[in-house]
Amino acid sequence: MDHLTSLRDAEPTPFWLDDPRRPQAAPALVGGTTCDLLVVGGGYTGLWTALVAKERDPSADVVLVEADEAGGAASGRNGGFCESSLTHGLHNGLQRWPEEIGLLERLGRENLQAMEDTVDRHGIDCDWERTGSIVVATEPYQLDGLAEEAEAAARYGGKPVLLDADSIRAEIDSPTFLGGLWNKDDVAMVNPARLAWGLKRACLDVGVRVYEHTPATSLDEHGAVITVRTSYGRITARRVALATNAYPSLLRRHRPYTVPVYDYALMTEPLTEAQLAAVGWTRRQGFADSANQFHYVRLSADNRILWGGYDAVYRYGGRVRAEHERRPATFATLARHFFTTFPQLEGVRFTHAWGGAIDTSTRFCVFFDTSHHGKVAYAAGFTGLGVGATRFGAEVMLDLLAGERTERTGLELVRRKPLPFPPEPIRAAGIGITKWSMARADRNEGRRNLWLRTLDRFGLGFDS
Repeated sequence: MDHLTSLRDAEPTPFWLDDPRRPQAAPALVGGTTCDLLVVGGGYTGLWTALVAKERDPSADVVLVEADEAGGAASGRNGGFCESSLTHGLHNGLQRWPEEIGLLERLGRENLQAMEDTVDRHGIDCDWERTGSIVVATEPYQLDGLAEEAEAAARYGGKPVLLDADSIRAEIDSPTFLGGLWNKDDVAMVNPARLAWGLKRACLDVGVRVYEHTPATSLDEHGAVITVRTSYGRITARRVALATNAYPSLLRRHRPYTVPVYDYALMTEPLTEAQLAAVGWTRRQGFADSANQFHYVRLSADNRILWGGYDAVYRYGGRVRAEHERRPATFATLARHFFTTFPQLEGVRFTHAWGGAIDTSTRFCVFFDTSHHGKVAYAAGFTGLGVGATRFGAEVMLDLLAGERTERTGLELVRRKPLPFPPEPIRAAGIGITKWSMARADRNEGRRNLWLRTLDRFGLGFDS
């Protein structure tokens, strides 16, 4: 079967959101209201912020507003890898915060466990599986990098398992796999939309007032309070947490620090027992390959294969638009790569093909800031690893809004922002050159050209 035929019946909608258990939206806010804490944004960052705020102080009056429906953007359409890393992987953290990386790794593991505890405590049905994840080598030059990564991970409390060609193919069978590094403990698989919906229900259960289809349009300071206008009303709050991520911030000065990068994924039909046996994969780990233009891959609860990544697409001007979520050329490329990796699955069809915007920052991970005399806090820039890190981001924002110096707020990661992206047209040109250079490095045994080495030197980059 031609790889294009496999896409014939694919619905152009995120698999996770195409679920009969999708909850009914909460009503929009009409009129005015007041609260102690207003959270703007109903993705993971906002949901965790509202829930943790109530856990810290059950008497606090917390309001959350969402322009669409909770979990409808990146939080409901990602690959469902929940990693402990707060720094977009150990390598990125070591490069940027070598003095803090031990603390950052510990805080990340504690954060992942706190997420698991919350899922259990609130009975959130989100297919949580602590199966770990494997980084796979598909080119010989990548094997040395995996060995170096294993050594570094062990130094900072990880329990990595190096796999040779036979061992990796015993776990997941592909003729393209030459080796792997299995992180057994610090990654969970999760149904991302059901996690978001479960967090929304938990927020409602503890008394958070949730308003959906309620976009925030402006933010102003009036003495001791902040006023946020919405389409049909106004909210007056003592403190505000902004959690809009890839969407334009209400604070214009923060907008240059993130760009929306579109990422794409396919989902197969459920595999038969024979098809699943042909691949192996009995331990259900997620995996990603080692290239700059990498794929991320996992099994769903009903044994579908999610196949995503490779293309990271920036659109000139950085606008977030629904029409950018469909890109047939990328879907065709992903399908071709799928059957190259798993030729034994010839004949499998894809049921869903979708895309979504990622809030990318130049340092590849979350950053923070406050404004309006400490009454407003902001977190964004998770760059594709926000499923786990958003809870940590929520804790940091609440610490900052409380004016507390904690182990988290003392981190250089929290105290310093990344370099902003340049304005257009320099931004688009720079991203284009970077993408071309990364693809060239993949074809040239990972050798980074002068452009990439210069970006490395200045702590700049582009990723998804």
